[in-house]
Amino acid sequence: MKWYDIIFIIVALIIIILSLLQGGKSEGASGAITGGGLNVFAKTKERGSEKVVTYLTFGFAIAFLAIALLISVATGDSSAAASSSSVA
Repeated sequence: MKWYDIIFIIVALIIIILSLLQGGKSEGASGAITGGGLNVFAKTKERGSEKVVTYLTFGFAIAFLAIALLISVATGDSSAAASSSSVA
């Protein structure tokens, strides 16, 4: 396991934790049964800590995607070069 794999796992765990910290926009299971969750598309503005958690989640999601692409390119090029040299 290389250093970038460890960073990748840490970023993934941070995204999971931040996603769990975000508040739900519905009333839970009772709202789903009684129809109380019909205001899901209502315009509600996030304020304070909710907004910070949303921005952090978005930022870490972009970082996760960038790290995944970088790892894919970095490991894909070296394995492609090794396989092409063994074929030739």
